[in-house]
Amino acid sequence: MSLQEARDAAEKEGVDLVLVSPNAKPPVCRIVDYGKFRYEQIKKEKESKKKQKVVEIKEVRISPNIDENDLATKINQARKFLEKGNRVKVTLRFRGRELAYVKQSKPILDAFAEKLSDVSTVDKAAKFEGRSMFMFLAAKK
Repeated sequence: MSLQEARDAAEKEGVDLVLVSPNAKPPVCRIVDYGKFRYEQIKKEKESKKKQKVVEIKEVRISPNIDENDLATKINQARKFLEKGNRVKVTLRFRGRELAYVKQSKPILDAFAEKLSDVSTVDKAAKFEGRSMFMFLAAKK
C-alpha cells in the first residue's frame, strides 16, 4: 500500500508506523505500538548478549631470575586459565640491571610456551617493549 494509506491505517488504530527494513525494495513498514516494539528489540539484544562468551585476558608475571619451582607454579596457574578458555598474557618484567640480560631471558618465555604446548598455542610471539617482554597464549580448540 502507499505511504499515505499506511499512515492513515496506523492513525485509525491509534498506533505507530515503524520502518522495519529501509533498504528493501519497496521499504517495509509495520503498524505497531512503537514503545512495545522498542521494548522487544532491547529484550532480544540482552538475550543475545547472554549467549556470548567473553574471552578474558589473564596475566602471568615472571622475572628473568625465576627459579624452576616458581616457574612451575606460574605454568600451572596459566594452565588453569587456558583450560577455562581465557587467553594468557605472559609478562617477563626487567628491573634495574636485569635489562642487560634481555637476550638470555627469551628462552624462559620459550620454555614457558613449550611446557604449555599441549593446551595452548602461541598467539603472539615474544616481543620486547619498554622494561618488559610479552607473549600471548591462546587455548587450543
